[in-house]
Amino acid sequence: MNIKFGKYNKDNLGGVLIHFFIAFAIMMTLVVIYFYAYLPSTTNHGETITVPDIEGATLEELEEKLIQKDLDYVIDDSSYSPDFKPLTVLKQYPKAGSKVKEGRKIYISINSVTPPSVPVPNLIDASVLNAEVVLKSNELKRGKITLVRGPFNIVKEMKFKGQPIHAGDRVPKGSVIDLVVMDGGLNEIGIENWVGQPVDDVLFTIRAKNLNLGEVIIVGGDTTGAVVLKQKPTAGENVKVGDNVDLWIGKEGTEVPEEEF
Repeated sequence: MNIKFGKYNKDNLGGVLIHFFIAFAIMMTLVVIYFYAYLPSTTNHGETITVPDIEGATLEELEEKLIQKDLDYVIDDSSYSPDFKPLTVLKQYPKAGSKVKEGRKIYISINSVTPPSVPVPNLIDASVLNAEVVLKSNELKRGKITLVRGPFNIVKEMKFKGQPIHAGDRVPKGSVIDLVVMDGGLNEIGIENWVGQPVDDVLFTIRAKNLNLGEVIIVGGDTTGAVVLKQKPTAGENVKVGDNVDLWIGKEGTEVPEEEF
């Protein structure tokens, strides 16, 4: 019996390897085409859209801005802010400037038409400064101060739209509460020199003295780091509790025009 064993054939092995590499190259080409050509073409070529700033926009403006960007929106919350008009956008997510895909939903919070009511805190026997802090923490505002005679410099009565109001009564959020304050037996208050002082510091002092802020005139148009340039009443004058103080404010060194005096 004559048995022949096959020889090791380099040519056959090379052919197998060539076919293997050809198949591998074809497979990798298909993978590259899928991920870098086909897939991006189904997702707007991998492009992103910049989310516009829609805070403060009405519903009509909102739809116009988002349609132009191929975006959609969902109202997922409603709250109230006195700084925004009713039925305008209070907040948005994602934020303006974010990068998103076409068709992405923008979640928004809308300002209510009617502000929610809040209870009036008890301000009786409080100082004006403390009363203002309490009002602010309850999302209310201090209105005008009416001075009446009395032995203590404290709040005697609260009013809303000219009518007496009591602790626990409910008013719309952001309402202005006027205060009737006893003069503490002091007829006059001496006015200090506030020229050159930071505006925030002067406003705090005015409130602490139970005075009202009158007219504020901005000189030069820039209020960054503003200081008091002129005041009325001037330093050394005497006023009564509840009197108005007018301020001219602007950047330090700015001259107040003659017609402002």
